[in-house]
Amino acid sequence: MKKVSFAEFGGPEVLHLIDAEEPRPGPGRIRIAVRAAGVNPVDWRIREGQILGAHPVELPSGVGQDAAGVVEEVGEGVEGVEVGDRVFGEGSSTYAESAVLWAWAPVPEGLTFEEAAGYPSVVETALRIIGQVGVRPGQTLLVSGASGGVGSAVLQIARDRGITVIGTAGAANQDYLRDLGALATTYGDGWVERVRRLGRVDAALDLAGSGVIRELVELTGDPRKVVSIADLGAPDLGVRFSGVAGSMPDALTEAVDLIARGRLHIPVEKTYTLAEAADAHRDSRAGHARGRRVIVV
Repeated sequence: MKKVSFAEFGGPEVLHLIDAEEPRPGPGRIRIAVRAAGVNPVDWRIREGQILGAHPVELPSGVGQDAAGVVEEVGEGVEGVEVGDRVFGEGSSTYAESAVLWAWAPVPEGLTFEEAAGYPSVVETALRIIGQVGVRPGQTLLVSGASGGVGSAVLQIARDRGITVIGTAGAANQDYLRDLGALATTYGDGWVERVRRLGRVDAALDLAGSGVIRELVELTGDPRKVVSIADLGAPDLGVRFSGVAGSMPDALTEAVDLIARGRLHIPVEKTYTLAEAADAHRDSRAGHARGRRVIVV
């Protein structure tokens, strides 16, 4: 089978499409024929060698953790899923023709594999950081860098919970944020005052790592009311950096429920082939997404 791999840390150019043996699922795991794999910032952060503490890597290494596809093999002790089932979830080395998953759920009715592959990590992250920042129904949450996958999930999950959301994004994505139910404004000069005009901020999330932690603390009045998933320097300012995942099975269950109720939809902005994985990482690192980027196998 084909898979994307890297033998050294570095830029996108270290990614190569190689021939590899099909993985085998151990106890409690399944193997799927991958139809699509989600592209997440953690993928290129690991490739660059940034966050090895939370994600230990042994080189050479595969790439990717989110995928959707068809079950090929079921490991010992696994119940409730059979060969041929359509599933999406989290595993390892998912930029490949086959991959092993350790958390999965049935692909919701009406979703393509490309769409389903974009949900696992972003929904888990969105649920985790909404919980960690402590925002409650009736309060207002500011989301910096709100138009990407995690932001799209945060906006919709918060709306479903009765939380008002103010989102910042580029000028081209203002209508997109409004369509998701957010009060929208642009980043750049004067953005803090523009946010203030939209209302009081009870809590804030930094999703883009664009150097706005001080301003988010200023707007909330308390570093404990700010969480970042993108700025590794956030703890220096008393702000929590959230980089360790919570329960993926629980996140998938909630994702399926939200999708079924029509309360969550994350569009796929762009797709890539396995051979274009380096381009996918370049685009992901550049940001400015509207929804998700996905590798189609």
